[in-house]
Amino acid sequence: MATKTRYLCQQCGYVSARWLGRCPACNTWNSLVEEVVTDTGKKKRAIASNQAEIFLLSDVPQQAEERWLTGIGELDRVLGGGIVPGSLVLLGGDPGIGKSTLLLQVAGELAGRNLPVLYASGEESARQVAMRARRLGIDGRIYLLAQNDLDNILHHVRQLSPAVLIIDSIQAVYRPALESAPGSVGQVRECAVQVMHLAKQEQVAVFLVGHVTKEGALAGPRVLEHMVDTVLYFEGERHQTYRILRSVKNRFGSTNEIGIFQMHQQGLVEVDNPSALFLLEHPQGSVPGAVVTATLEGTRPLLVELQALVCHSGYGTPRRMTAGLDYNRVALIMAVLEKRLGLQLGGLDAYVNAVGGVRLGEPGVDLAVALALASSYRERPVSRKVVAVGEIGLTGEIRPVVGVEQRVREAARLGFTQFLLPAAADLERIKGETSLVQVFPVFSLGEALEIALAAG
Repeated sequence: MATKTRYLCQQCGYVSARWLGRCPACNTWNSLVEEVVTDTGKKKRAIASNQAEIFLLSDVPQQAEERWLTGIGELDRVLGGGIVPGSLVLLGGDPGIGKSTLLLQVAGELAGRNLPVLYASGEESARQVAMRARRLGIDGRIYLLAQNDLDNILHHVRQLSPAVLIIDSIQAVYRPALESAPGSVGQVRECAVQVMHLAKQEQVAVFLVGHVTKEGALAGPRVLEHMVDTVLYFEGERHQTYRILRSVKNRFGSTNEIGIFQMHQQGLVEVDNPSALFLLEHPQGSVPGAVVTATLEGTRPLLVELQALVCHSGYGTPRRMTAGLDYNRVALIMAVLEKRLGLQLGGLDAYVNAVGGVRLGEPGVDLAVALALASSYRERPVSRKVVAVGEIGLTGEIRPVVGVEQRVREAARLGFTQFLLPAAADLERIKGETSLVQVFPVFSLGEALEIALAAG
């Protein structure tokens, strides 16, 4: 058998015959790692004895998908209604964010419902996993395997026939047949393929834990995300107790849902009222630079307070900083404020923050960001009873957003009574649903600013 050397990019899987300082495909520096490939000659293709049949799409029988509820409502929401047998779920997140804790709690809930669960830990010993389980109060019958040899793991799966398999993590396991190190592109790809075949053949639901890079993407080749059925990201700030579970790919449900948890000593606890959590420190009196907005995450409305601070620059170049908001979007809003309303923000420092560490990416929060900046600039507060929703165009117009009724209903439930909304929204229907609120339809940013600062 002849051996040869090749270099694989650990980010995108690019293959090179020689080492390169920067990957030509993804432009990542120092990502090419040497791997030894054994050439065993020509491979014979096995011809399947049972050929697959061809069907018309209309002839394929329809049947409802079986799902297992995990007992954790926030996770079931993100998965689309529970775990689908034979599915492959990839859970990624920063170190220490709570990935292993969440999956151990899921294993405990499923084991309590008489579903056999095998937890394969490639990074921790059996004693360490047992210690965490006792701290979380999990005493269910969970089968535990402290092993990072994938062939050994698959052997035990076929013997035990569990309903759910948890592998923590996919970067820690390896196949001895490959000479590359665990976590390399070749190992991650091959291990994922083997696990995928097992899940589909044995109808075992598999959870894979994946590490993330400094940029927040899943470590390893992107092909890993393409092979699995569902990709979940566990997000949260290290200094905050809340955690957000997002779905970025889901073949069995929506990718717009999120699950919200709080980290406690006893593990992750579901948050039934996330709006109250993000408004926990909302000031009792009106202060300049603070505005509440209603954002929509999937079908769930969330109320979040936005804070802005505009002050004189102590340096030659003014600083711009954002937390939880897109930097470029905030810069665009500041340019509209300066061009259309005459606010001289070009030489001032500006800091914008979404309270609670939540990340907001939808354009419906634009109006609240603009009002917070203008409120801080003019030192005039916006009433704490006001909720602002709307997208801002380059000409200063307020554009409609989706789900206005849901946002207003959630805000009214929490005691907010005044709403700045796009004039193009169905305001009559909103007033009919919540008669105790006061709605201000606005066509332009200037109109919204005049009403908001007058109300404060």
